[in-house]
Amino acid sequence: MVQHKTLAMKWLFLGSLITNTGISLIWPLTTIYMHEYLGESLTVAGIVLFLNSMFMVIGNSLGGWLFDHWQPYGTVLAGICLNLGATGLLIFFHGWPAYPLLLVISGFGSGITATAINSYATRIRDKRPSVVFNILYFTSNLGLVIGTLIVGFVLPYGIAMVFALAALLFAVFLVVAIWHYRIEKETPTAAEQPVAHGSRNPARPRLIMLMVTLFVTWLMYEQWQSNISAFMLSEGLTVKDYSFLWTVNALLIVLFQPVLTAFDHWLLQHIRLRLIGGFVLFAGSFLILLNGSGQYLTFIVAMVVLTLGEILALPAVSTYVTLFTPLAQQGRYQGLIQGFASAGRALGPLLGAMVIEGTQSYRLLFVGATGLILLAVLGFAFTVRESIPALNDPLHPAAH
Repeated sequence: MVQHKTLAMKWLFLGSLITNTGISLIWPLTTIYMHEYLGESLTVAGIVLFLNSMFMVIGNSLGGWLFDHWQPYGTVLAGICLNLGATGLLIFFHGWPAYPLLLVISGFGSGITATAINSYATRIRDKRPSVVFNILYFTSNLGLVIGTLIVGFVLPYGIAMVFALAALLFAVFLVVAIWHYRIEKETPTAAEQPVAHGSRNPARPRLIMLMVTLFVTWLMYEQWQSNISAFMLSEGLTVKDYSFLWTVNALLIVLFQPVLTAFDHWLLQHIRLRLIGGFVLFAGSFLILLNGSGQYLTFIVAMVVLTLGEILALPAVSTYVTLFTPLAQQGRYQGLIQGFASAGRALGPLLGAMVIEGTQSYRLLFVGATGLILLAVLGFAFTVRESIPALNDPLHPAAH
C-alpha cells in the first residue's frame, strides 16, 4: 500500500464517524438484550458492561503503547480487526456465553481503535490540534447519535441484523484504514529527545491531575446516562422526557461546534481557563438539580449547562495533552486519556447506584458529584500555576 506522509483529516474524521456509529449500534442494547432475550439478571448485565469497559481501558493502554513503540498503521488495523471479528461472530453466535465473551473482545478492540484515532490526530500538522480535536469530538458524537437512531429501525428485523450492520461498518473502516492510514513514522526532534520514550515529562504532574479530573467528571457524567433517568421517573416525568434531554444535548453540540471553531485561536491561548470553566459547568449541572425537583425546566437547564461544560472541556483535554507531550509519548498519553475516561464510564453507574441504594437519597449523590468535581478542578488548577513551556504550541513562532 502507498505510504502517506501524514493522514488527511477527512479520513481521520470518517474513521471516527464510522467506528463510533458501529459501537453505538451494539452497546445500548446490552442490558435490554441480556435481560429480556437471554434471561440474565440486571446484575449480570451490569457485570458484563463493567468487564467490557475494563477491557476497553486495557485496549486504550495497549493501543497507546503500540502506537508509540510499534507502528500507528498496525495498531489501528489490529483494533479494527478485533472489532470486525467479534461483531462478525456475533451475527451467528449471540447466545450465552458467546455474547458477553465477544462483547468484551469488541470492547478491547474499541479501546485500541479509539486511542489510535486520537493519536493519529496528534500527527495532523496543517491545523491546530484544538481544531482537530473539536471536530473529532463532533464526529464521534455524531456517530453515536446516528448509531442509536439506526438501531431502533434495525432491531425489529432481529439482533443478527444489528450485528451484521455493525460488522459492515467496521469492514468499511478497515478498507479506509488499509488505503489511507499508512503514514510515515515520525522521529522526535532534537528538542524532544530529552523527553523521549523512557524519560520523565516535566509537565507530567499537571497531566496526571488533568486525567484524574477527567476520571471524576466521567464518573459523574455517567449519572446522567444511568441513575438520573430513574430519578426523573420517580419525580413523575416520563422516559420520553428523559430522551428529549439527549436531543437537546446533541443539538447544542452541533450548534456550538462552529462557535468553537470561530474562537479557536482565543480558546487555545486560554486553554487552562477553557478546561477549568468547562469542568466547573459540569459541577454546576448537578447544583441546578438540587433545586426545583420535579420541574422539567430544571432538567433542561441542567442539561444545557452540562452540555456547555462538555463541549468546552472534553475536546480540550486531548488538545492540552498534545501541547505538553513530546512526540515519542503522544500515543501513551492519548491512551491514558481514553483509559481514565473509560474507567469513569465503567464505575459511574455502579457508584451512583451504591450511593442511592445506601442512602435512599439522590440529593446526596448530586451534592457529592458537585463537590468531587470541584475538588478535582482545584487540584488541577493548583498544578498549573507554574509556567511550563508547551512542547507543541501551535501559537509559538517556533512551531511553524
